[in-house]
Amino acid sequence: MRHHFNYYLFFLIVFLVAFSFLFLFCLSSPASLQRFGNTNYYLIHQLLYGLLPGVILGLAAYKISLSFLKKWAPVLLILNLIVLSLVFLPGIGLKFWGASRWISIGNFTIQPSEFLKITAILYLSAWIASKLSEGKSSGWKSNAKKGYHNLIYVFVPFTVFLGVISAILILQPDLSTLGIIALTLVAMYFSVKTPLWHMLLMVIAGFGSLLFLIKFESYRLDRWLIFLNPESDPLGKGFQLRQSLISLGSGGLFGKGLGMSTQKFGYLPQAMSDSIFAIVGEELGIIGGVILISLFLLFFWLGIKIAKSSKDRFPKLTAIGITFWITLQAFINISSAAGIFPLAGIPLPFFSYGGSHLVAELIGVGLLLNISKNT
Repeated sequence: MRHHFNYYLFFLIVFLVAFSFLFLFCLSSPASLQRFGNTNYYLIHQLLYGLLPGVILGLAAYKISLSFLKKWAPVLLILNLIVLSLVFLPGIGLKFWGASRWISIGNFTIQPSEFLKITAILYLSAWIASKLSEGKSSGWKSNAKKGYHNLIYVFVPFTVFLGVISAILILQPDLSTLGIIALTLVAMYFSVKTPLWHMLLMVIAGFGSLLFLIKFESYRLDRWLIFLNPESDPLGKGFQLRQSLISLGSGGLFGKGLGMSTQKFGYLPQAMSDSIFAIVGEELGIIGGVILISLFLLFFWLGIKIAKSSKDRFPKLTAIGITFWITLQAFINISSAAGIFPLAGIPLPFFSYGGSHLVAELIGVGLLLNISKNT
């Protein structure tokens, strides 16, 4: 049965996106004027390479048949992985700060890992739905007789799938994006009554891998040490976190007012992207920050409600994945700015400057609205 899409979710996203562009204009004007002699450069760039393609592709995601998506999910994933591998090719891939995460096409760049969040969710949703249809059940068979079957035909394929994604993102390296994708996929995997011993194995493997990756690159350990003691190197490795906390603290209860930030004048690194929530706190205060957090909680509630309303496994799992991804990313970004989680270098959904993540998020919202109209 077809229904109207979820208007509450639609207007929530419209508000978040509209306010984010107003906020980005106020925030980016000084840097835009200094670098390009035009106060609107970053705003126009975000409109042309973020919002415009995001709305077009989000509308396509809203209109597309869910059964078609389920059928072609493996192909979309493979194509995304092929494009993702292009970041390592000289002349095509771009390298910044030691990381190869971008592809240059003409006058603009694309970060393929942002779209991997969607294609991985679609593929896993289709795979789990197919596996559960074979068993005609709401979860993996967990009795002793089926334990071996679960290990060989469920757990191993899932870990191989996660391993392939992990390998590519580790090579870039992009552990922050990997963390978002891995946690989202694991949440989807355990949303279908998965046996607890699967979780135990994943926790052991995940913790071991994290320790290895921290040991392999010293800067990852530095991030944790700075997180635990930001004053140990306030003018060096702890500078961004320290300035972020200054921004949040100086806003007080009601903030300095929209556009009145002083930290945006070159004091706070990555003010338009990773640390944008700190500027929100400075200009809008604790009240504004709490309201923004509440809006992301509302998004989570609406997304889970859409998932629960869906009777088919594929759209239900897709809705769970998209909702968990965007909400998790938002709260990791906010927690990093507030100093209660190590700096992760991930954008705040719908707010941070950058076209690729905004396009991916609007596609995700389009899919959520698509699912809501078919529940």
